Amino acid sequence: MSYKRVAQLRTPADFRAYLAHMGAHLDFDETVEHGTESPLAQPYLFDGITIGNRFTVLPMEGWDAAPDGQPTDLVRRRWERFGISGAKLIFGGEATAVRHDGRANPNQLVINDATVEQIAALRAALVSAHERTNGNTSDLLVGLQLTHSGRFSRPNDKKRLEPQILYHHPLLENRYKLSDDHPVMSDDAVDALIADYVRAAVLAQQAGFSFVDVKHCHGYLGHEFLSAVDRPGRYGGSFENRTRFLREIVSGIRQQAPGLRIGVRLSAFDWIPFHPGADGTGEPDAWTNGYPYAFGGDRSGTGIDLSETHQFLNLLEALDIRLVCLTAGSPYYNPHIQRPALFPPSDGYQPPEDPLCGVARQIAAVAELKRAHPNLFLIGSGYSYLQDWLPNVAQYVVRTGMADSVGLGRMILSYPEMPADILAGRALQRKQICRTFSDCTTAPRNGMISGCFPLDPFYKSSPEADKLDAIKHPVKEN
Repeated sequence: MSYKRVAQLRTPADFRAYLAHMGAHLDFDETVEHGTESPLAQPYLFDGITIGNRFTVLPMEGWDAAPDGQPTDLVRRRWERFGISGAKLIFGGEATAVRHDGRANPNQLVINDATVEQIAALRAALVSAHERTNGNTSDLLVGLQLTHSGRFSRPNDKKRLEPQILYHHPLLENRYKLSDDHPVMSDDAVDALIADYVRAAVLAQQAGFSFVDVKHCHGYLGHEFLSAVDRPGRYGGSFENRTRFLREIVSGIRQQAPGLRIGVRLSAFDWIPFHPGADGTGEPDAWTNGYPYAFGGDRSGTGIDLSETHQFLNLLEALDIRLVCLTAGSPYYNPHIQRPALFPPSDGYQPPEDPLCGVARQIAAVAELKRAHPNLFLIGSGYSYLQDWLPNVAQYVVRTGMADSVGLGRMILSYPEMPADILAGRALQRKQICRTFSDCTTAPRNGMISGCFPLDPFYKSSPEADKLDAIKHPVKEN
């Protein structure tokens, strides 16, 4: 099936009719308000802090830090653009490994004694850029995302996976060619990693961050704990054991970094891995007798059951963690439910549904969770595919209490000023709107830096742009 491009849907009537035609249950406001009384401009107050508006910059995953984990000029440029966005919540900034072997690529940020000073300078550059372009910074909240990439670790070579796994996952191990006897992390190794997370949080506090995000999404290690139903020992099997990793990290942070707030980015639901079918369209991997490894998913593998997600959010409330950013799935094995896009990356598959259906699915899941957990500050994801209609949907979602904040990821790469423009009532810069070409993913999957090559002049004129074009449009031999 061919899908209309969002840019073709020029009027509210067009957009509403197409949503109905595709079965995407999504509502929106036809008129976007601006000024201090507009829904998206409203501050949020809790725990003695103020978040100045309802836009959040989602954590990125960089491929352009130095080999030793230090920020580079490219990283600083991206963080400064986070600052000029006008968003008042920076939810983690960038995925930062707590130790070398947990890096998703050899150019990911790492926080340790040697890098903390420059990571502090990175935060300072973001705050300075925000002050320069948006004024007040007293209502700006900046955190750092702490991560270990688990089975998707590539710390030494962009092309060589060095997986650290919690249990044997037949589908993923077949896909990534892991042997049946590949070692599983021991409980003692998990204990040591927890200590590394706590040390990283202490350093983040020293660097000036207001909170750390203990990452539990996208198939990385924190997320894998939640599906470790087959793992024996203290960190698998029961819900209590599968959340022990989080609880131990939180306990350590509270003891060693008192006053540091904690957030969690969570894949609220997951599905079975997908692969390209005969025509290139994504289809689920084969599985019989009930798929067990989808936290927040049902046993069919392609449905949602938020029972344990509610249980997890109850746990966060009990731990006095109120900052929660919700996403879904994984970019490695089911990206269409996590990052809806019309144009897949080079190693992906064609969307099996209109991407607007994926956006609507995430928004509906967050709304259900918000209704049941009103005391949590819930940030939604997946909005970039809405493109020209992002402000209209975002305002409706916040105005009606379906989420507390709207998170932007890819959109900030191409059009960092979008939140500021929306809040000020300026016309959108349509030539800068992310059209989900997925070059920001195709480039790093082919060993290059990540950036918006189609729309950001900085990357468009870089040598990597020509290399990327050659990968996307190879010359056919006669």
